[in-house]
Amino acid sequence: MARYYMGIDTGTFETKGVLVNEAFEVIAEADVKHGMENPRPNFFEHDAEAVWWADFCRVSRLLLEESGVDPGEIAGIGSDVLGCDCLPVDEACRPLRKAILYGIDARASEEIAFLNEHYGEKRVKELFGHPLCSDDIAPKILWIKNHEPDVYKKTFKFLTGSSYLTAKLTGRYVIDQFLARSSFRPLYDEEECSLFCRPDQMAEKAYIHDVVGSVTEKAAEETGLKAGTPVICGSGDSTTEAISAGITEPGRLMFQFGSSLFFYYCADRLVYDHRIYGNNFTVPGAFSVSGGTNTAGTLTRWMRDTFYYDFLEKQKTDGSEPYQEMMKDIADIPAGSGGVMVLPFFAGERCPINDPAARGMIFGLTLNHTRSHIYHAALEGIGFSIASNIRVMEELGLPVTDVTAVGGGTKNPVWMQIVADILGKPVSVPRVSIGASYGGALLAALGTGALKDFSELSAVIRPGRVFNPNDGNHAVYQKLLKIYDGLYESTKAYMQNLT
Repeated sequence: MARYYMGIDTGTFETKGVLVNEAFEVIAEADVKHGMENPRPNFFEHDAEAVWWADFCRVSRLLLEESGVDPGEIAGIGSDVLGCDCLPVDEACRPLRKAILYGIDARASEEIAFLNEHYGEKRVKELFGHPLCSDDIAPKILWIKNHEPDVYKKTFKFLTGSSYLTAKLTGRYVIDQFLARSSFRPLYDEEECSLFCRPDQMAEKAYIHDVVGSVTEKAAEETGLKAGTPVICGSGDSTTEAISAGITEPGRLMFQFGSSLFFYYCADRLVYDHRIYGNNFTVPGAFSVSGGTNTAGTLTRWMRDTFYYDFLEKQKTDGSEPYQEMMKDIADIPAGSGGVMVLPFFAGERCPINDPAARGMIFGLTLNHTRSHIYHAALEGIGFSIASNIRVMEELGLPVTDVTAVGGGTKNPVWMQIVADILGKPVSVPRVSIGASYGGALLAALGTGALKDFSELSAVIRPGRVFNPNDGNHAVYQKLLKIYDGLYESTKAYMQNLT
């Protein structure tokens, strides 16, 4: 009997799934769109039942229908959900409120301030491994405790997205040990946990590829899968995407171009720096350096909806894809966008400035500029953010030997070339650049024994297109990077006053 592996990835605006065969080739793909709720400034949420679980069920059925694969031939399932989110559930795994999303949700600023004062800088470093930020789950739980006491009292478990999907599939509450030891600090320290919640409200730790259970009869009815199908622990989308890009050896760096931009660097030692996040890693024996930019796809979406609404109307009449049309629109814009610069901090910013009060900026406009210049400059702004993070790594003695880009943004070759030119380094896009869903399928194969280790997993990932830097453009960007840094430093006090 043939064996297939399913991976399903739930992102900020879309859920994507793949089926791969025993040669680890993608034989079916499916996706469904969904929204993200922004009820107040700095509040970003998903309805876990209506988005995460409903999407999983729908994508699972679409994959089976498209491929014609018998559910009994699915040998393993891997899933992931965006970032690290906070979802309180009751004893029946029913969400008690909408999920509070990853670092883009910065509602817990008062709780972060309280914890900084409560612990002090030295103890914060010891407990969290980095300065407290909007990525951390503990302040989000404290926010629920302070602002929604009824929800807090009814909570059986505080989950992240992958834990919720695994619980819905298997009835077991588990979390990738990497997430538990990074975003969930210090909740797995029983003495420290009591400030936030009870230790028994945490999910059980497991490795990302561990088979932690099998599809229940109820889940089988909803998903179309066969009861008893093995399910691995799963993790966040960025972690799973890193695996899909082969980030399994020191020196390798991945940038995930999704709604936000997240990066993982595989290191041979533990690193601490207030600008980026150092931790253990999903790959046993390895360490990670990670961080993110809060806007990537969300900024290009904003650009589309704000400046290119005519392309959206055009799509209704001729079926043209707005982003492809926008890419053509900027094809002739030179490096530097004719003197326009964009700070991409439209939803605050994570690394390396870690400033939730940071705000976006379009700088240098003249009457000669068009929307093409602004959009091109926005793509450059995200590239400058990437360069700023690589600069931190190099300052810490972490050599970047290999840069891989994955995610939806890789469909824009103009953007990938901009990034290569800014970095002055080749940027490679894997042949299978679907991202996290493909990584989930490979991890399911690893967990069920079809792949023996992470080294063998990495070996099946085939190289694709490489974007080599243009030296002339790189020289232009080196000068502009200094202006990019200066724009934030000279205006951050005004940004904070605005908020």
